[in-house]
Amino acid sequence: MSRVFAYCRVSTVEQTTDNQIQEIAAAGFKVTPQRTITETVSGSVVAAQRKGFKQLLNKLEAGDVLVVTKLDRLGRNSMDVRATVEGLAGMGVKVHCLALGGVDLTSSAGKMTMQVIAAVAEFERDLLVERTQAGLARVRSEGKALGRRPSLGTDQARDVKTRFAAGETIASLARAFGTSRQTIMRVKDAASK
Repeated sequence: MSRVFAYCRVSTVEQTTDNQIQEIAAAGFKVTPQRTITETVSGSVVAAQRKGFKQLLNKLEAGDVLVVTKLDRLGRNSMDVRATVEGLAGMGVKVHCLALGGVDLTSSAGKMTMQVIAAVAEFERDLLVERTQAGLARVRSEGKALGRRPSLGTDQARDVKTRFAAGETIASLARAFGTSRQTIMRVKDAASK
């Protein structure tokens, strides 16, 4: 008989995996606490680099079933999710995703679903990049400055240059202007160009 494992992940310590565990139980999967892996780590961290997921991989054997509530529990990057599912399939482990109707992602239908989801995610990412680039181009054409506002105004930067040339140290200038040493060094370097 197949052993069933659950992988539940949240991104921050303010969140809890309790809802995921309840969803899996409500879907009819009987998972013992020893086979329930929970962890708090960003989905942007590749699954194979997560401490809890590594422990899970050490426990899994051919014929086992891994249940997740949503694909994004495995990762936010579609390439990582795909590689993770393919790696598990290569081990002989089935992956069930409740949000996709409990489909086994390692089956033919599951693979097709994964490809469609990956294509949609890539399309959305491309649209986001296009909209961002268009917005930045519009702002530039309007003559607006992009990026973070400088820590020091033009007059303050001039004062920093004058006082540095007079022999004041970077640390004392940083204290006097209420900024970081790095900011003072950038002003100093810009003056020497």
